[in-house]
Amino acid sequence: MLRNPIRLLFLTAAAALAQGTLFVGTWPHTIQVIDESKQQIVDKIELSTGVPDGMELSEDHKTLFAITLEKTGFETIDIATRKVTNTFTLNEGSKQYRIRGGAFDPQGKYVYILFRTVEKKQDRFEIGKETKFGVVDLAQKKIVRTADVPKDEDQPGFGFGGQMRLSPDGKFLYVFRNNVFIFDTTDFKLVDKIELAKPQIPGMQNIGIGAPLDLIAQSGMLVSVFNSQDPVVHRNVFGIARFDLLKRTFDFTPVGPSTTGMTSLRVTPDRKKGYLVAFNGQGGTRRCEFWEFDLTTNQLVRKQEFDGRPRFSFDISSTGKEFYIFGAGYDVEIYDAATMKLKNTINLNADTTAGMVVLPATR
Repeated sequence: MLRNPIRLLFLTAAAALAQGTLFVGTWPHTIQVIDESKQQIVDKIELSTGVPDGMELSEDHKTLFAITLEKTGFETIDIATRKVTNTFTLNEGSKQYRIRGGAFDPQGKYVYILFRTVEKKQDRFEIGKETKFGVVDLAQKKIVRTADVPKDEDQPGFGFGGQMRLSPDGKFLYVFRNNVFIFDTTDFKLVDKIELAKPQIPGMQNIGIGAPLDLIAQSGMLVSVFNSQDPVVHRNVFGIARFDLLKRTFDFTPVGPSTTGMTSLRVTPDRKKGYLVAFNGQGGTRRCEFWEFDLTTNQLVRKQEFDGRPRFSFDISSTGKEFYIFGAGYDVEIYDAATMKLKNTINLNADTTAGMVVLPATR
């Protein structure tokens, strides 16, 4: 008779363990660690190089990489111990580096960046005229290779905001803008360019990336929301797009008329559902809605309006059962994915400066 209670206890414990861990970068130099099952802060990681500006997990989920803003610092954190194991800065005296975008290689040894230099002179600041590629060796703690970005492509938005990804084998660097640019990582030569302005998709033209491609739904496959327009009346539409980094194939499925703006698409662990926040209107008339997509059919299946902040970021839990609204404030709001209603709030007691990294539980 004791078997059922014991089994129930075991399943309850297993369900709790299935929850993951959140890492949130906050002012002035801290990464806060949140236990998803407890929905509370359980640890804080102090950084020595300044304000966290970007974070990324290694492929094996054993290491967290952080880039800081003030000194263009790089810090490596061991997930198991939550200790900083490596730290350095790129800035040298009066010479500073301004990173536009970056991507970590699958082995976690290098960071591929786009940057410009800013040097303080006696009477002025001298800004580098050209954007360059750089390879940061995390072991040697310095930039070991640089190359010029093609002059025709060195424009605002090139690689900005995380629009860069490496192929699973680390041999090619993809930069997403109005086209998809593919560079060889050995010499940064442009080896291919996929024209999104004239895609091989009937009835569509001028496909553009509307949100950062910061979700890899499966190895080598990027899934996001793209914007496009039809060639007849030039009506703007949005759709679900998938890009295979290995095969270099791209497909786009139109869904509906474009809105004022959208966050990045977030995909559930089973890859069957996708969620984002859509904005309609501006200022005092702006409406914020959660949107749910069926990714097996690429259809928008549900909407729910909610009270959004003037500025915020969106993410989902490691199980896909909860939403997180955070940024431009001191708290993380937790919404239930089933009802799309607010269920809890976590007070960080600090302003959020970097995105959120969601670490799934070890199974």
